[in-house]
Amino acid sequence: MSKRVVILGAGESGTGAALLAKAKGFDVFVSEQSAIREKYKTELTREKIAFEEGLHTESLILNADLIIKSPGVPDKSPIVVKVKEAGIEVIDEIEFASQYATGRIIAITGTNGKTTTTLLTYHLMKNAGFNVALAGNVGFSMARQVAQELHDWYVIEVSSFQLDGMKKFKPEIAVLLNITPDHLDRYEYKMENYVNSKFRIAANMGSAQHFIYYLDDPIISAEVKSRNLQQKLVPVSLHGPASAKCYAIGKRMHFDLGQKFEIDQSETTLKGPHNLINTMSAVSAVFQAGVPLVAIRAGLKSFKNAPHRLEPVATIKGVDFVNDSKATNVDSVVYALGSFEKPLVWIAGGVDKGNDYSIILEQVKHKVRVLICLGKDNTKLKHYFKGVVPQIFETQNVHELVHTALDAANDGDVVLLSPACASFDLFKNYEDRGNQFRRAVLDLKDEVEGINAALDI
Repeated sequence: MSKRVVILGAGESGTGAALLAKAKGFDVFVSEQSAIREKYKTELTREKIAFEEGLHTESLILNADLIIKSPGVPDKSPIVVKVKEAGIEVIDEIEFASQYATGRIIAITGTNGKTTTTLLTYHLMKNAGFNVALAGNVGFSMARQVAQELHDWYVIEVSSFQLDGMKKFKPEIAVLLNITPDHLDRYEYKMENYVNSKFRIAANMGSAQHFIYYLDDPIISAEVKSRNLQQKLVPVSLHGPASAKCYAIGKRMHFDLGQKFEIDQSETTLKGPHNLINTMSAVSAVFQAGVPLVAIRAGLKSFKNAPHRLEPVATIKGVDFVNDSKATNVDSVVYALGSFEKPLVWIAGGVDKGNDYSIILEQVKHKVRVLICLGKDNTKLKHYFKGVVPQIFETQNVHELVHTALDAANDGDVVLLSPACASFDLFKNYEDRGNQFRRAVLDLKDEVEGINAALDI
């Protein structure tokens, strides 16, 4: 009789796990408390995988030999509590997939920057001709990738939620970019629980594996000192060579990884101090994986980042418009403001997550000429930066927003959407916010160019 595997959640992670479990001969059942997206429902039906949506039927779940929990399902949800009370093993989809992956894994986590670093790492390996898959929190689920084709390498973005379900997961190379307070509602509002979650990425690694981490992060640095880590440590720093094997002096990156070499940030497509960290981490990872330096240099020049991350949109009347809608917390905005030397028209606002704006006060004071608040309740933003920023406007309309920004900007300024807040007051998500901003900017560009063309006639 086949072992029964029940999967909680039917998004990309859950559906991928179901496909892999079916391919490996398990008796599979998928349970989704919400509605299942049509494309996933079609896949499950085509593969004759039993599923339910809109509820969790205990009798169909509590008879499982193994539960694979999607990362979006909290440990405190009633069905997970009952599963654990029944003594049924619960793991994450990536944990499950890694048991069947024959290739080696580069796993990347951090509160901020992990998507850019994951995409860059994948790009550098793919561009160098490696048989590599992109998986995890970006792209397709790892389980789907393993079910469809075996690869020599898997580059995966891993969230803390996914790490919570790891037991035997053992990457060949792990990257930990930073740890700042986030998702604490899932961790009993205890920072130490969140930190422990992030460090699970290295829990099973031995002396043959590499652990790349950001040395300047005080939390990570303290934890590395206190934990008995067995792996080969590769610290990354923005403050010179003291004890880091990879470090930046200004915008020049220096590497000492058995071979010494240097790369200037101008040789890459990314800007800003945070992307020095991301780039040094990615380069360190792929170099350890065997990518030749000449291929690394070529890949850095051709990389294109994901949307909504310091994404240049257009230049109108000498004013650059930049979409950084993914910056949903103050720590992300620190990096965004640090990426520009030109005067800024800063667009911020949305659902405040208990933001501490003192972190960016000095940068705002010296760089921001105009603040435009985009949100339903802008009280906190306006109050905090009153007297700090010379001009403050507010709006709830994206079309009005871009016109106000252009009117307030001078030739040579940068209009930066970097909200520091969640988007759910006015938008579906940060992608929707960024997409609407991009469309409005491009419409404005067409409008201005049309007026200019008419005046030339």
